[in-house]
Parts: sequence; structure tokens; C-alpha cells
Amino acid sequence: MTDAIIVENIFKKFETVPSVSGVSFNIRKGELFGFLGPNGAGKTTTINMLTGLARPDSGTIKIGGIDCTKNPRAALHLIGVVPDESNLYPELTGFDNLCFCAALFGMGKKERRTRAGELLKTFDLAKAADRKFGGYSKGMKRKLTIAAGMIHRPDILFLDEPTTGIDVAAPGNCGKSSKPCTGPGPLFF
Repeated sequence: MTDAIIVENIFKKFETVPSVSGVSFNIRKGELFGFLGPNGAGKTTTINMLTGLARPDSGTIKIGGIDCTKNPRAALHLIGVVPDESNLYPELTGFDNLCFCAALFGMGKKERRTRAGELLKTFDLAKAADRKFGGYSKGMKRKLTIAAGMIHRPDILFLDEPTTGIDVAAPGNCGKSSKPCTGPGPLFF
């Protein structure tokens, strides 16, 4: 199997404080990869570098064969990102939030409406589809945030603190809703 992500000796400092020091790893397509460590270990900073939100001070990052070190946003079409705190709009409904995210990835109106409906059903949020996101419970907000990261069927899904606030059955839904992807399946980070 080919590597979906290659990270070679990345470093990142904030002023004089090292956050990430010499991290290297390879992840193959279709793998589930857990990135564990104590608070302050650099996990979120590493995810930020892999998703184009930050640049490494040195080292190399390749995603889907694309060198993202100099152009960190070059592989954005291949990835979905689920941040540790929701980035969705409280004044929009769950359905409208998903459709908005789909539009950002260039999905047509019919496709985004269909995909939003699929994800709402998969994450057991169909009954709340027309409710404003701001009125969702913490667990519902987390599930919709995960669904938003999956809206465009990315090859690689980055989840920062994925199980915070959701019931034990919900994480298994990620795999269910990603089945229509091509190849050996998505990679979950």
C-alpha cells in the first residue's frame, strides 16, 4: 500500500519555545492512525501543520504525494478537518451548515443536499436537521462538526479530540459514512 502521509523530521517553535521537535512518521492509505500524548506535547500543532493552518520551521510534509512544506494548502482537496472546537455557525441549521461546508468544496446544490441528508441520518441528527446549530447539545454539535469534516468525502480525515462529548456509538459512524469513497478507504488521523 502507498503512503497517504509522509512526515519527515518536522520542527515548530513559538518564539523560543519548541512545540514540535523532530517528528517523523508514514501513514498508509486506509489506516487508522492515533496520535497520542500528554497536553502540550504538540499534537494539535502537528495537526495544524498537516492541515495547512501552520507551517513547519523545518522538515517535510507530503500528503497524497503532494509536497505541502512550501505550499501547505496544496492538498486541501484531499483532506477533511474536524477541529477540537466546532467551527460551525450557531445561527444556521444543521442542514444549512453541512450544505455551506459542501459549497466551500465546490459541490453542486443537488449533491450537497443529498450528502448533507446522508450524514445527518448516519450521525442520528436527521430529526434536528432544521434546528439551529446553536441549540444543539454538546454531543450533537460534536457529531455535526465531524459530519462537516466528511462532507466532501476526503481521502484523509483529521480529527482533533474526536470523541470529546459524543456517545460511545457515534465514532463508529465515521466509517459507515465514508464507505462510498474510492480506493482502500479513507485514512483517519
